[in-house]
Amino acid sequence: MSVSAIQAFMLKLFSIIFSALLSLGAISVQSPAADAPVKPQSDEVEMSFVAWADPQVSNYLFSRYATFVSAAEDIQNEESSFDALVMAGDIAENGLAEEYKLIYDGISGLDCKYIMASGNHDLRMRGYSQSTSRFFEFANALNTDDNYDIDSLSYSKEVNGIKFIVLGSDRTEFEEAYLSDVQLAWLKAELEAEKDSGKPVFVINHQCLKDMHGLPDTWNSPIDSAGSVGDQSDKLKEILSPYGNAFFITGHLHTGIGKYTYERIGEAHSINLPSLCINNKDGDYNEAGIGFFVEVYADRVLFRARNYAKGEWLPEYDINIPLA
Repeated sequence: MSVSAIQAFMLKLFSIIFSALLSLGAISVQSPAADAPVKPQSDEVEMSFVAWADPQVSNYLFSRYATFVSAAEDIQNEESSFDALVMAGDIAENGLAEEYKLIYDGISGLDCKYIMASGNHDLRMRGYSQSTSRFFEFANALNTDDNYDIDSLSYSKEVNGIKFIVLGSDRTEFEEAYLSDVQLAWLKAELEAEKDSGKPVFVINHQCLKDMHGLPDTWNSPIDSAGSVGDQSDKLKEILSPYGNAFFITGHLHTGIGKYTYERIGEAHSINLPSLCINNKDGDYNEAGIGFFVEVYADRVLFRARNYAKGEWLPEYDINIPLA
């Protein structure tokens, strides 16, 4: 992944400051336990993936970067085994090239596919064209297989015969997303093509639907649409609702694992991921460093909760969902 001379200098400066803070004990990077690697419970698994949201890695918020380093080390464990790494947006705090470089250095080289969704933090600090070009460069540098290159924030890819549909805002918005009618029609066609397959379809979008996952209270707002997709929420809900094997995976809320994690959208399923690198709230388990590991079986999808920063499974928060 290329960076300019100025950005390379900023990365070097970050490295020096980060190293100094480490030596002074001002921040702490803990290596995760290595005896419970990231891999499926059973050989009968058909496909598996790491599911993260909201790393929001920054070149000046050092504690977030420390958490990311620990989580990245966990999935880089030589005994770990999975088919994809999925990030549901807000990958970089300010969409800076040097932030993406820090993330790239932590997760590149894995023997898996990379399914990257954009979030509002990835887009909002500069023009849409510049933000999207930078995001494409980051995502395409991760995937060494040209078949997984992207040139749009909305795209679909298959991993081991399982479809991932990624949504992305069609223009710059500060907190919400804008999903055009063209994108929504494309989503409906993608879902319709899979309706008789008997397989799960994973729809990845940064923001969740309104009035779900504790909204608007989990966004600390009295406005119904706050914290959600926004104006297209009702249209998106209508499209997703009929598909019993559709799994809508989101982030954005920084809500811990608990009662707000899983809900139904009609026949479909909605899973809101916690923030990877920021302390979460409103859940039963709110530590930073958490996410899910998803295992697809012939008859079910298992969402296994994990503290990636510590290398620990959290089985009391697992979600086992039968396929329709």
